[in-house]
Amino acid sequence: MPYTGDVSRGAAADVRELDDLVISKVSVGPHDNNAYLLRCRATGEQLLIDAANDADTLLALAGDAGLATVVTTHRHGDHWQALAEVVAATGATPIAHPDDADELPVKARTVAEGQTVRVGQAELEVIHLVGHTPGSIALLYRDPHGHPHLFTGDSLFPGGVGNTWGDPQAFASLLHDVETKLFDRLPDDTWFYPGHGKDGTLGRERPSLPEWRTRGW
Repeated sequence: MPYTGDVSRGAAADVRELDDLVISKVSVGPHDNNAYLLRCRATGEQLLIDAANDADTLLALAGDAGLATVVTTHRHGDHWQALAEVVAATGATPIAHPDDADELPVKARTVAEGQTVRVGQAELEVIHLVGHTPGSIALLYRDPHGHPHLFTGDSLFPGGVGNTWGDPQAFASLLHDVETKLFDRLPDDTWFYPGHGKDGTLGRERPSLPEWRTRGW
């Protein structure tokens, strides 16, 4: 079946097969959080983005290959409910931005803007997006054989940026970072994978940026 990015809790993972990387998406927990398992084809090494909930589901998804790394996109509790259990079961290294890391239930290795996180032979660029939380990050995979793939946590969704709870400063910061670090740098065919719900492309969302700015959310 072709990848659609449409998943629901308790359903099978939706799997995207790239030349060098395999991306598996599942929905977990009462808030229908997305978790993404990335597997390097060359080495078999695996990385999980957001151990949000349902530890048994995530451990079964990783399977016997285990996990080398778990990246948490931001501090909100619905994105790390299974983190401690998954790390304890696999020995994976937890990773987060320093501005959010202290809020997690495990001690994480910290990464900052422009650094990279590896999964086998593949590299993911860390992009710091301030506004939804102080330490929110996105992860960018520049597929050498195709378009970029961007894991945005709760900072970017189809239809708008992440929630900033009516704080105009936080909204301005998040929209600025999303515009300058994502839309201004990456092509329209960039496929992005958010922390909840369906995926999107930057090209589909780009015409709506002025509307987002005007409405303030």
